Amino acid sequence: MNKKQKKMLFRIVLAAALMVVFALLPIGDVLRFVLFLIPYLVIGYDILLKAWKGIRNKQVFDENFLMSVATIGAMFIAVTQSGDYVEAIAVMLFYQIGELFQNYAIGKSRKNISELMDIRPDYANVELDGKLEQVDPEEVCVGTTIIVQPGEKIPIDGIVTEGTSSLNTSALTGESLPRDVKIGDEIISGCINMTGVLKIQTTKEFGESTVSKILDLVENASSRKSKSEDFISKFAKVYTPAVCYSALALAVIPSLFSMLILQVPANASQWLYRALSFLVASCPCALVVSIPLSFFAGIGGASKEGILVKGSNYLEALSKTGCVVFDKTGTLTQGVFEVSAIHHNVLSEETLIEYAALAESASSHPISKSLKRAYGREIDRSRVTDIQEISGNGIVAEVDGKEVAVGNNKLMKRLNISHIDCHSVGTIIHIAVDSKYVGHIVISDIIKATSEKAISALKSIGVKKTVMLTGDSEKVAQQVASSIGIDAVCSELLPGDKVSKVEELLTEKPPKSRLAFVGDGINDAPVLSRADIGIAMGAMGSDAAIEAADVVLMDDDPMKIAKAIKISRKCLGIVYQNIVFAISIKVMALILVALGVANMWIAIFADVGVMVLAVLNAIRALFVHTM
Repeated sequence: MNKKQKKMLFRIVLAAALMVVFALLPIGDVLRFVLFLIPYLVIGYDILLKAWKGIRNKQVFDENFLMSVATIGAMFIAVTQSGDYVEAIAVMLFYQIGELFQNYAIGKSRKNISELMDIRPDYANVELDGKLEQVDPEEVCVGTTIIVQPGEKIPIDGIVTEGTSSLNTSALTGESLPRDVKIGDEIISGCINMTGVLKIQTTKEFGESTVSKILDLVENASSRKSKSEDFISKFAKVYTPAVCYSALALAVIPSLFSMLILQVPANASQWLYRALSFLVASCPCALVVSIPLSFFAGIGGASKEGILVKGSNYLEALSKTGCVVFDKTGTLTQGVFEVSAIHHNVLSEETLIEYAALAESASSHPISKSLKRAYGREIDRSRVTDIQEISGNGIVAEVDGKEVAVGNNKLMKRLNISHIDCHSVGTIIHIAVDSKYVGHIVISDIIKATSEKAISALKSIGVKKTVMLTGDSEKVAQQVASSIGIDAVCSELLPGDKVSKVEELLTEKPPKSRLAFVGDGINDAPVLSRADIGIAMGAMGSDAAIEAADVVLMDDDPMKIAKAIKISRKCLGIVYQNIVFAISIKVMALILVALGVANMWIAIFADVGVMVLAVLNAIRALFVHTM
């Protein structure tokens, strides 16, 4: 409990104590009013001030205005009729108790989320003149060597240049299993170094590092409102003035009807009391507070599981996912390619791989990396000139003065080079030197261990269709799709073809269903933006893909997709429960108050009690147990 909350608690206790003491004292009317005014102002002065500021700023109709009018009216009735000031003070008292509870609950959920995302580094260790100096991570340039000791957070993304260690990645991925790292491994900020000392050469500035982007995503998630939140905001703007005018009508019309039509004395104080009770019961706090809190807690619960949702609108869209479209490489497969065979080589195996690795030396594609790994020696870039990358086909380059073409069968057809098809399952890299075919290399990717379970989990929660889009050959694509249970597959696609295919799938889906695309590469960014929901692999994924996506999976596990959908559905379920519960109780209480069946105490429950119950229900979204 913070200082402000403690102050409010003191005000509540003081006002309640004074109210009880003054109620027991045998005192006259004037002194009674003066004494009861003290606890009323102790507990309600801030509400009265906020209401006055709202009136001055021409933003009259809010809960402060409702509470002020209702309690001032109740005090007026007490002065002129009953002499019972307890109800007026009790309305303010219970309202402030509800507000205290609400603030405490929201603060608690924010604290839980900040603890879950406790990844912001306080400093980075830089070695200067043989001594370690702690500097602000924002001051560290790209290419600087930083030192991370056991127990410290990795402050900036980089590559390990010295040392081995185990990393605690739970704050990023939700997984408790440590990750071992060694020299040459890429390492992302936000992890905690557990064992050895690491020297890391930074590859990004702090502002572009994983930790900075994650914090930005979580902190700004609330700015992207869902349709449910927009509905509640619009509802409150219409609802509040409507109930104010209804209360005014309730106070005036029955009395006028009695006097003018029925020609009987009007019981004005009775109808005024009902109107004031009507105002108290009508306060929309339960809806205005609990709905945004439900989404906020849902986003926090997802963060705990290593799933970053960029806004409540995306969390709401996730719950309606009916079709999930996957990229293959790095999404359903590990994206770690290895040379598995060399066929029909006119040259020696070593020479064939050497030509392929040199031609691919400027590419960062996983297949290019696998060829360079198979070559196993340092690439002499001076031997390579005139590199031309043909999208979706391959690369043509001058290597030692010879024209070397490295790519798929489409490249060979494009260059009119007769080639030999391969019956092996894998990515086939054909190679031609000076327009003569010299052989092909078979490169295989490994399916992720959880891919088949991920597809099964999606189907078990009602996802109607799963599709895989890939630039790989039809043979490889069909083999991967059939082994993990994908419903449909489209192969040999260029990046632009993927966008067209997603647009086609968007036209085929039911109106209320949503299509999610899951990818990790730079070429997936346009498709991630085009889909209803873009889901990016955050650990291995490119910056462009993470930037374009609406949801980021921090450990690249496709099983998290089904978990994200289940989290979103639970959160939306809580939102709808609160909407139905709050509106139902409000309507019932308003009718009973208007008919004179319910009194001010029932009105207080309809306001404060409903708000407390709705907030308690909303907090459940923070603690998600889905699998």
